[in-house]
Amino acid sequence: MTAAVFNHEGPWTEEEYLALGETQQRVELFDGSLHVTPAPTPRHQRISRRLGNILEAASEAAGLELLEAVNVRLRPGRIPIPDLVLTDPIDLDELTIEATDVRLVCEIISPGNASTDKVLKMHYYAAAGIGWYLLVEQETGALRLYRRQGGHYVEATAAKRGEALELTEPVRATVRPEDLVP
Repeated sequence: MTAAVFNHEGPWTEEEYLALGETQQRVELFDGSLHVTPAPTPRHQRISRRLGNILEAASEAAGLELLEAVNVRLRPGRIPIPDLVLTDPIDLDELTIEATDVRLVCEIISPGNASTDKVLKMHYYAAAGIGWYLLVEQETGALRLYRRQGGHYVEATAAKRGEALELTEPVRATVRPEDLVP
């Protein structure tokens, strides 16, 4: 992949991006530019796994799929890789998931990319029509659930240590920050 990235000239097309194949790094496509980040920390992955464990039964009960780190096509040429997504039933062998199939997207905020998750991705997910956005603060476990209203997100509910976040849509689940972060 390294040679393909460094020898590439001009904006990246979606076809060129997908031709890179699977990588150790998280490589996302934003309007012709690649956004590359190293593999997540063990803390990040622990939060992702624990949150996924909490949401799994709820997603199955609602007839939804819970997926980790998959390509979500927000529009042609814009493909982020969210930490977790809840989708309608989809073809599990496709390279990308269409935003229209995504009911909730979750990002676990790392100190080095907070603005990407809180600003850029939040804007892109809302513009793509994804109904719910869950942000998890990696260091504290604080949770913020946003609901799409018009073309942007508004905070629906939040929880910090000692509190519980009650999801009622698109699934029913209770998430406590202390269950995610030691």
